[in-house]
Amino acid sequence: MAYSYKNSKGQTYYLHSKDVTLKNGRRQTIYFFARDVRSGSLDSVPGGMRVIETKRTGMPVLKKA
Repeated sequence: MAYSYKNSKGQTYYLHSKDVTLKNGRRQTIYFFARDVRSGSLDSVPGGMRVIETKRTGMPVLKKA
């Protein structure tokens, strides 16, 4: 089951990850929230991270703990 977060506006978002290649060739994992469950969904928040909500839009984002 994908990790879900319900923001203050009542919208539910699901946590996902994706491995990308940067311009310099280095590989990096990015984390993002989406309103629907897609491939790459995560069951929990990665270690050392926490979920916060942006004040202006209410969009959840990950931040280092």
